[in-house]
Amino acid sequence: MTARLEERAEALKPFGWKGRKAEWIALVCLHSGVFTRTQATAFLKTHHERARRMVHALIAQGLAAEETVPRVRGIGRVCRIYARRLYRALGAEHIRHRRTASPVVLLRRLLSLEHVIEHPNLPWLPTEAEKVAAFDALGIERGLLPVRVYRGAAGTTRRYFHVKLPVALDSKRAVFVYADPGHDTATALRSWGDAHRGLWRALGTLGWSVETVVVARSLRETNRARKVMRYWTEGFGPAEPDPKTAEELARIERAILEGAVEILDEYGGLQPALQRSVALEKVARRQPRRAMIHHASAWRTVRLQGVRYL
Repeated sequence: MTARLEERAEALKPFGWKGRKAEWIALVCLHSGVFTRTQATAFLKTHHERARRMVHALIAQGLAAEETVPRVRGIGRVCRIYARRLYRALGAEHIRHRRTASPVVLLRRLLSLEHVIEHPNLPWLPTEAEKVAAFDALGIERGLLPVRVYRGAAGTTRRYFHVKLPVALDSKRAVFVYADPGHDTATALRSWGDAHRGLWRALGTLGWSVETVVVARSLRETNRARKVMRYWTEGFGPAEPDPKTAEELARIERAILEGAVEILDEYGGLQPALQRSVALEKVARRQPRRAMIHHASAWRTVRLQGVRYL
């Protein structure tokens, strides 16, 4: 990611930004659109006063605004980079990060940025186009990618990876990050996992190691996430039959539905064929359950730990 980030930061020279500060601005635009001064101070490894001056310079240029988040405490003011021309220069003009968002979405963006800050050397795929292109290159069907369909007067639009959470492909490892903004249940996390199920299994079939990381603010949230992800790594639900067994089960089912007497006769008739099908299903249930992913972890942020909703 480092080299690519440096290259993208070059596009900010016309705005008067270069070096590490330009990299920070590019990082924020591509991954969240928002940041706190504490986050900027950590990334730049500088004094908070220099981070304050950088924020004020962005505001003076008409590139950003610093705002108080309604119905949220313990976070201070949040800087939002909104200038379309800045995103256009970075090749991400239509990314929604520059727009205002609800407190929940904004906190999710800040949590996503937290993980990227702590793992700057991972080859992140920040935009929808880059994510889709990367999995296209692996030969993975788009029908397996998480997608949301929007219908309007102008027609139908398909948005892949619509939650806009971090994804990285590193050699033969794929890393998927989920940011928990403080939901009361694990429903959203489970839904996110269900949306990625096909993609994760396709990657595993190709020999890739799949890893999920949940970023959260509290111990309660990280513990809850670990319980959910344990099912992803250990497998859950009924076991899937091996390919040979699955093929025979499908063959019997088709023969019954289509009335293929010649196939049923191979088993001695309809009743013996049904008995064979039941026996095969019993064998399949005794097989090890198939896991969705290889590794899972929950990471608790320190910088946003005190944030709370009102």
